[in-house]
Amino acid sequence: MLKKLKSSSLIITLLILCAGIYASSSKAVFPFLDIIELKTIDLRFEARGEKVPGSSVVLAVIDEKSLKAEGKWIWPRKKIAELVTRLSDAGARVIAFDIVFSEADNKGVAVLQDVHQAVGRLNIDQPDFKNYLNRLISESDNDRLLADAISNSKADIVLGNFFHMEAQEMIHMDENMIAAQAANIQSAACQSVQYSSEKAFVNDLFMEVSAPEANISVIAGSTPYSGHFNMRPDKDGVIRWIPGVFKFRDQLYAHLSLKALAAYTNNPLDVFVEDVGVDRIQIGDLQVPTDELGRIMVNYRGGSKRFPHISVTDILNDRVDPRELKDKLVIVGVTAIGVYDLRVTPFDTNFPGVEINANLIDSILSRDFLYQPALVEIYGIIAMLILGGFLGWLLPKIKVIPGAVSALGLMVGYFFLCLYLFAAQGIVLNIVYPVIVTLFIYISISAYRYFVEEGQKRFIKSAFSTYLAPAVVNQLIESPERLVLGGEERQITAFFSDVAGFTSISEKLSPHELVELLNEFLTEMSDIILAHNGLVDKYEGDAIIAMFGAPNDLENHAQVACAASIDMQERLLVLRKKWETEKKLIIRMRVGLSSGPAVVGNMGSKDRMDYTMMGDTVNTAARLEGVNKVYGTYTMISETTYEGAEESIVARELDAINVMGKAIPVKIYELIGYKDEVSETMMQTILFYEKGLSAYRHCRWSSAVDYFKQALEMTPDDPPSRVMIGRCQEYQANPPDACWNGAYIMRTK
Repeated sequence: MLKKLKSSSLIITLLILCAGIYASSSKAVFPFLDIIELKTIDLRFEARGEKVPGSSVVLAVIDEKSLKAEGKWIWPRKKIAELVTRLSDAGARVIAFDIVFSEADNKGVAVLQDVHQAVGRLNIDQPDFKNYLNRLISESDNDRLLADAISNSKADIVLGNFFHMEAQEMIHMDENMIAAQAANIQSAACQSVQYSSEKAFVNDLFMEVSAPEANISVIAGSTPYSGHFNMRPDKDGVIRWIPGVFKFRDQLYAHLSLKALAAYTNNPLDVFVEDVGVDRIQIGDLQVPTDELGRIMVNYRGGSKRFPHISVTDILNDRVDPRELKDKLVIVGVTAIGVYDLRVTPFDTNFPGVEINANLIDSILSRDFLYQPALVEIYGIIAMLILGGFLGWLLPKIKVIPGAVSALGLMVGYFFLCLYLFAAQGIVLNIVYPVIVTLFIYISISAYRYFVEEGQKRFIKSAFSTYLAPAVVNQLIESPERLVLGGEERQITAFFSDVAGFTSISEKLSPHELVELLNEFLTEMSDIILAHNGLVDKYEGDAIIAMFGAPNDLENHAQVACAASIDMQERLLVLRKKWETEKKLIIRMRVGLSSGPAVVGNMGSKDRMDYTMMGDTVNTAARLEGVNKVYGTYTMISETTYEGAEESIVARELDAINVMGKAIPVKIYELIGYKDEVSETMMQTILFYEKGLSAYRHCRWSSAVDYFKQALEMTPDDPPSRVMIGRCQEYQANPPDACWNGAYIMRTK
């Protein structure tokens, strides 16, 4: 059964591993598992806890306070220009706008230009009025004011733009409009893209977009820096990744955060592409790991407001200490409720989008990255093979509870390993598929094992419950490996018994009386065998065939078999007294025991099999049962049985015989009883018998007869002594050959 369980477990393990590998590679098979995997990333953030961000990034936020003080959004560009000037004068190093200025703010200019044209048509010749009008036009050109503020800023300005991701989002745009927008985002283009090979160039795995939404020309041309601020949530709506680069037409365009970092560190932005996709984005010596699509995993520092939020109105009205802004990378964005984008992150369901950029920038500056291996599926497959393969190998070898503990330990251990790698190394490994595969392997093998073992238990109960004690049957059920079906060699003691004179007894009884008597006898004797953890092999009429030491383990099987035989003869003595009072016939039983190796197991045809024993040990026990007739004894044991039980029993060596079918003489012993229960008279009888046997073997017939007679004086009814006296007298008349070895040759079985 163990071999079958091992082979079946191997097949189950391989099938589940193949299914797991296929499912993890084909995301569409079980999309809900991918959702669960994403949630485990959130759990890893929660388990890791919040981190203290660096001091380089601050947020200039258009919050409720600013709207109340400065008016509702959208503000005139003049106010934004003033903000740029204030931040620049306060010493900010970089100002990045998480805002796009995609439409002109020139309504006032248009009115003044109409007035200017009307003055010309009316021939109004007032130089001072015309100069004033021109100054008003200049001061009312909010777009130009913002562009000039950006151009004159001591801080580097990074403008924001975004891309339309789907074709249906740009139905309002014709090709000329798209071309114009494309011209205004050239400052966001990646100037350096390095391919590792021609294959990397051809593979072209970048995320492509449909059309840009850029700043108007006058503002776009005022700074060499801009970047998109698109954010693409995962399937569950959570922002975990930022698209580092997008491909539009034949160019790559970088994210606002990366462009801001390039300006802040005064370094170029390089994109490195391998055969399987984007390998990394590099800004000076800052190497930013990405996935093959160029996405960057955001290593969130915690919930919202982990970075300083400075209200824009406080900046405009000089209520901010310049030291809070000096040498900072300032991100300008809207956070007022009802105006800004609420994003869902692993830490918060109401997270301002502008702060996601701050988290990304801070993690890159601190070189505190999160990254998944380039071929994360391969690592997941390796984890599945290690966890699932090991569990599939282990489960058939151990019991149920250790198996459950091992499976739980593997899954929990792997889970905490992933948590550790996430928190300590920033490595994001797949948790769900390895754990699910391991769980399914455990459940499948355990279920299979349960049904197989239940079937095996039923088989063991049906096969052995009538032949073995319940305790032994339960032992086999708990440890079925002790039961090898089909035959194995074991050290056992074989037991054969027969009723003396059964033929004459059966002739004197009716069939009903015979069955009643025999059933009572067999029941009483079998109960004693079972009580000593023996196995009743079979009944052959009045004969009982049993074994001790199989299928259950009995190290002292010879001693146990002798004890069972003594108890059976003592019980039979009690039964004879009972039968005598009931006027029933008297039964006496002859027993033969032999210990040694035998082949035991299920034997028979494919349709009918019995658990039985075969071998020389078994044959010897059967012969000894019959040899009892020759010596007038009722329990005879072999030398091997005596050697295995001599510490607890009293037995006397009867003779050495050559049984039918065996050339080597066998020493035979009569089992007398337990050591502490044999009478002194019987011990003296045995002593005289042993002296007589020694003289007999040395052909001193007269001396032998004297000793055997002394044994008879001690125990007048001692059949072996009478037999040996007759044997000595026979040899006195007809001496054996000179080469006689002292053994008696049995002429019958």
